[in-house]
Amino acid sequence: MSLETIDPSTGQPIARYEEMGGDEVSSLVAAAAAAQREWRRTPFSHRAACLQRAAEALREGAAGHARLMAREMGKPLAEGRAEAEKCAWVCDHYAEHAQELLAPRPAETDAAASYVAYRPLGVVLAIMPWNFPFWQVFRFAAPALAAGNGALLKHAPNVLGCAEAIEGVFHDAGIPRDLFRSLRIEVDAVGDLIEDPRIQAVTLTGSTRAGREVASRAGAAIKKTVLELGGSDAYLILEDADLERAARACVKSRLINTGQSCIAAKRLVVVEAVREPFEELLIQGMREARMGNPLVDPEVDVGPLARLDLRDNLARQVRESVEAGARAVLGGEVPDGPGAFYPPTVLTGVGPGMPAYHEELFGPVAAVLPVADEAEAIRVANDTSYGLGAAVFTRDVGRGERIAADELEAGSCFVNAFVKSDPRLPFGGIKESGYGRELAADGIREFVNVKTVWVE
Repeated sequence: MSLETIDPSTGQPIARYEEMGGDEVSSLVAAAAAAQREWRRTPFSHRAACLQRAAEALREGAAGHARLMAREMGKPLAEGRAEAEKCAWVCDHYAEHAQELLAPRPAETDAAASYVAYRPLGVVLAIMPWNFPFWQVFRFAAPALAAGNGALLKHAPNVLGCAEAIEGVFHDAGIPRDLFRSLRIEVDAVGDLIEDPRIQAVTLTGSTRAGREVASRAGAAIKKTVLELGGSDAYLILEDADLERAARACVKSRLINTGQSCIAAKRLVVVEAVREPFEELLIQGMREARMGNPLVDPEVDVGPLARLDLRDNLARQVRESVEAGARAVLGGEVPDGPGAFYPPTVLTGVGPGMPAYHEELFGPVAAVLPVADEAEAIRVANDTSYGLGAAVFTRDVGRGERIAADELEAGSCFVNAFVKSDPRLPFGGIKESGYGRELAADGIREFVNVKTVWVE
């Protein structure tokens, strides 16, 4: 069988890749396990040097990587270049800090000496999505490799060119060829791979449905997992918010990656006292966004969605929300012509029973949920099965910090800013947004053996 990549701006095929058979995959797993046994004994300085070279290559090749992302999944070119730069940042971060983050931690006991050691687990299987085809991979791979693990990547089938490019970056940087490999396999082959005893852990970024399936198979095999799943982030706009600042942040967050981000501002929970002026600013900002093919117009803000089926599902969610009583005050109609395009859209009057209230909208659609006051805003924000990110906008920073720290049910809560990931801070969710953390100290320690050492 072959796997085909398609340009979402035109609907035209890009390339075909031969799917790997079971014997080839098994050989790659065996080779990765053997390479990891050698890699785990290399000093941190050697691993750091490899990651630093990878960072240099990412920065030098940022323009080419951006064009590849634009071609395979429609990302605007400026965002693709920024994504490559962010991947370089995470490589540099762990090159600089991995040794101190995994340094033995002394413990005072009645032993002559006792401490906690952090040792690599082995080969980590990563099941990664298409929406940030470079960042999602480097976000797991940089700390995993820095800790001494091996990595096998099962990337989304529509970004296999990106998978090859990432493999090349690591190999050219000195990471052993067998230590990091991309597997060209379909979803139905993943379950058996998870159960392979040579795989020690699994990380998934994807849908909640996929997370349930992976967690079930990994749990049966007693494998460590980290799941970063969907999100329906609530942004609270309180009555004392700086509305221009809040609207700018909401527009930028909602349109990043053409709205195809788990931590985008999806549900805008607005106190009624400021709803009308906020909606005006929101509509103005969304209307100004420029939509088009990034490879034809490098200045576009909004590209196509990654696939036609994703565009069609988003259109269904909008249509059913309007039928249930929401109002599409901007956009809301599938444009004529080829490609998986959907315009920046604003839905107002969104409430319970509508897809825009309960489901994740993975595209450039902002949903405004009106509320009476702070208490109702917090209740509505938490009235979701997801818990990835949230934000609150208020001129009273102490009030915002209290709400963010104590009231909002999410893994990342921001005050007067849109939610984003940062190598210096742990990233992940709760509830149906998953478990475990990536990035920072928590991320690099997910795939290590936290080992107690006792010496009499």
